[in-house]
Amino acid sequence: MTTHTISGGVVHTVPEDLRNALSHDTKALTLWESLTPLSRNEWICWVEYPKKEETRKDHVRRVVSELKDGMRRPCCWIGCIHRTDKAISPSVRGILNKRKHIV
Repeated sequence: MTTHTISGGVVHTVPEDLRNALSHDTKALTLWESLTPLSRNEWICWVEYPKKEETRKDHVRRVVSELKDGMRRPCCWIGCIHRTDKAISPSVRGILNKRKHIV
């Protein structure tokens, strides 16, 4: 089996499930490698965000599919909140505060 070097993001490394999915789809892997580290970071964070395993699996599947459909970043994603190299924007902070109150 061929081992692929798969680039990570700004603060996130590629999780094993996403790594496997990308490794098995040459077109998706090529598109992944054409992304900026910030774009890859947002896809990785989007995959890791769900709490339910079934949702996470769906996100992994969608990364491959949506990359091949021409998407460069996850749609409607507020962005990675794990970055320490920049402050969270006021709009994202507002969204996160609303989510805390919904629980």
